Formats: sequence, structure tokens, C-alpha cells
Amino acid sequence: MSSGPAVRSTPIEGLLVVDLPLHGDNRGWFKENWQREKMVALGLPDFGPVQNNVSYNATAGATRGIHAEPWDKLVSLMTGKAFGAWVDLRPGPGFGTTATVDLHPGVAVFVPRGVGNSYQALEDGTTYAYLVNEHWRPDVVYTAVALDDPALGIDWPIPIAEAEVSDKDRANPLLADVTPMEPRRALILGAYGQLGRALRAALPDADAVDLDTFDMTDPGAYETIDWSRYDTVINAAAYTAVDTAEKPEGRVAAWAANATALVHLATTAARHRLTVVHVSSDYVFDGTREVHDEAEPFSPLGVYGQTKAAGDAVVSTIARHYIVRTSWVIGDGGNFVRTMARLAKDGVSPSVVDDQFGRLTFTTELARGIVHLLDSGAPYGTYNLSGSGEPASWYEVARDVFARCGRDPEDVTPTSTESYGEGKDLAPRPRHSVLDLAKIEATGFVPLPVSDSLDSYLA
Repeated sequence: MSSGPAVRSTPIEGLLVVDLPLHGDNRGWFKENWQREKMVALGLPDFGPVQNNVSYNATAGATRGIHAEPWDKLVSLMTGKAFGAWVDLRPGPGFGTTATVDLHPGVAVFVPRGVGNSYQALEDGTTYAYLVNEHWRPDVVYTAVALDDPALGIDWPIPIAEAEVSDKDRANPLLADVTPMEPRRALILGAYGQLGRALRAALPDADAVDLDTFDMTDPGAYETIDWSRYDTVINAAAYTAVDTAEKPEGRVAAWAANATALVHLATTAARHRLTVVHVSSDYVFDGTREVHDEAEPFSPLGVYGQTKAAGDAVVSTIARHYIVRTSWVIGDGGNFVRTMARLAKDGVSPSVVDDQFGRLTFTTELARGIVHLLDSGAPYGTYNLSGSGEPASWYEVARDVFARCGRDPEDVTPTSTESYGEGKDLAPRPRHSVLDLAKIEATGFVPLPVSDSLDSYLA
């Protein structure tokens, strides 16, 4: 006997066989049926089981399945012997692929969501147990396929015609008539803001949530969503009224939206094993460093930055998370570039601060980077994401926009932050907002130069 479990792959992607050591003596045997630390280290998903089910089969020939369930499961025998058969019923090139395994107490099989599961007892008194990571519900609809479909080519030890099979399982459809199980998808929160609209375009299969109907600050709202449909939540929602956040009513709203709401989201993510993508801000820094990397400690100057830093801290506790930190966001809605383009068209000559430095981030680029992180399987954690190229001041950006709009850039006048703020009730802002992009570039994502995105945006 081996000293620990071993994992084998199968023809079905994600279907894994675990060889379990049986530690026995004259009294019987003992096994570690699920040992999280050891098995995850060997390559099994950390699938978070919440329910343990047992199926007792009185006589040899009892045959169950083939059912694809909307959850992951780890199956094994407690007593007896069985023949296990699995069919991939997920959409994609693997649809219809089969795998079979001889089952005994020294073998377990990890079955991913959407893979049809079945077994045939080969001894009287065979006991089949399985851990699942969703609670069973009577309204669950299973994707199923006929046990004896010739297209599957499963060589049952006891022919299905002679086996003990339920009427329901005998009525299951042939593979050619099966609709593949719907895969889990992404859910976009704040899907109708500037970033949300870009994300919906980049992820057309994602579901969208309107914050007018889903209050992220209300813990009860999270109970209204069927989270079993989703594997990823992208939080594109935030309170972004930087100046209003300094006032009493704005302070309360900012903390509720940017911090408290994320506590509810983190609780939900832990319960349902969700990957969470959360968008952060350069305002979590005070701007004294000229370039900010992901390891820099928080040092927010104002209430908005403080609430964003608190939200980042909450999201960082989620097992599967991406914090995407960005700056100077430009998208489909009111923003600095559109304002400057309008002023250029209207013949206005503005004064613009020349002592705050950063790079623009267009929402199309931000959405593209988020999709890249999810699709590439990049390590979880925090990533800076902005446009690339030379940093510029707001004044230099304004001149650039004026020139592209056919106005003389000399019509833009430079001014200091202090002078611009005289007589105005403004929140403090970081002087330097340039983000180091090396970490996300190392994953294979190359941000577009700001100048290229600005051309496309103004066109």
C-alpha cells in the first residue's frame, strides 16, 4: 500500500481518479476519504463539500444514472464493488466523451459539474457515498443520457437489459438528443455604468445586474440570486463622487457602497466558491511615490480613497479574487476627455491642473484586461491596469485632446492644484497616479498605449 493518495487523469477533462490507501489490520481498514490538504496538493480542486450522501444497493446489478448534476462531487465506495461510468455532458469538444473505472473502497473519483455520473453494483450490499458542494434541492433539473446508448460504447459488466434500473433512468434520452448542461457564467454588478457597459460588450454571455434593482449594501439582496448559476462575479460598482464623499451624507454612502457592500459580497463568495473581480483605484495611495506597484501600503488622503482601501482589504480575504487597480478611467459617459472635447468644440479656453500625473485608462482596455485575467488563469491577487505609454498631467491630456479636436493646444492654460481649488470644496487628490504595469504584463497582457486608445475614443 502507498503512504498517501495518488491522482490519475481520465479521458474526460477534470474527471480525476484518486487512489486511496487502505490502512488495515485484523479488525478491518481505515481510509482518509477526503483529506483537503493532501488532495488539493495533488491537483484536486478545493471544491468545498457541504453535504455527504450515501446510496445503499442491496443486490448486484443495481444501476443508477447517467445524471449530470449542477455541482461537483467526490464519489467512493464504503463497501462492495462497482463499475463506474461517466459521460461529459458539458458543451464543447469533449461532449460525449466517456470514462469508466472499477470502483472499490480504495478508489475515489472527482466528478466536475456537468459530467454525467453512473455506477453499477457488482456485489450485494454495495454502499456508494459522495460529497457534494451544493445542498440538494428537490427542484434541481439534471441533464441525463441513456445508459445503453450505443454511441457511448459503455461495456457494462451486467447488460442494462438485465440490470436493476429505475423506469426514469430507462427513459433517459440518447446522446444525440441531449442538450449540454448550461455552463456557469459571470455576473456583472454595476453593469450599466461606464465600466459595466464595456464589460457587457466584452462578456456577452455574462448576466448583468442593475444596481437600481439590486442593492449591494443590503445583505438580504444576496439571497434573491441563484448563485449556483455563476462561477465569477465582477464588481464594477462603486461610489465615485470623490468630493461629495467628504461631506456627511456622502461619507455614509461611500462607506456603505465601497466597503460594507463588499463584506456581503465576500460572505456570498465564500459560501458559493465564487471568483470575485473587484476594481480598485489609485486613490488608495497618497501619491507621494511617482510610480505605484501592487505591494505599496495603503495611504489614502480622503474618504473615497479610505473606503476603496477598506474594500480592497475585504476582497483580499476571498480565496479566489482579482483586485484590478486602475486610474483616470474614461468610458461611455461623462468624463474628463469628453469635457475637454466639448470645451474645444464650444470655443472655451479652460485652465487645467498641471501638477497631477498619471495615465488614462479606457474602459475597453480595463474590460479587456479583466477578461484576460479570467481566461488566462493568472494567479489570484492584485494587478495594476491602465493604459501604457508616457505619463502625463491633466493639463497635457487636455492639450492633446484640444489638438486632436482641431483647437490650438495653447488655448489650454496650466494651473496648480492649489489655485484650481481656491473657493471650491474639493477632496484631496494624489499628485502621482502612475501605476507600475509589470505584473499584469508578465501574465501576457499588453496594455494599449493611451495615445492609441485616445484616437479610437475621439473618433
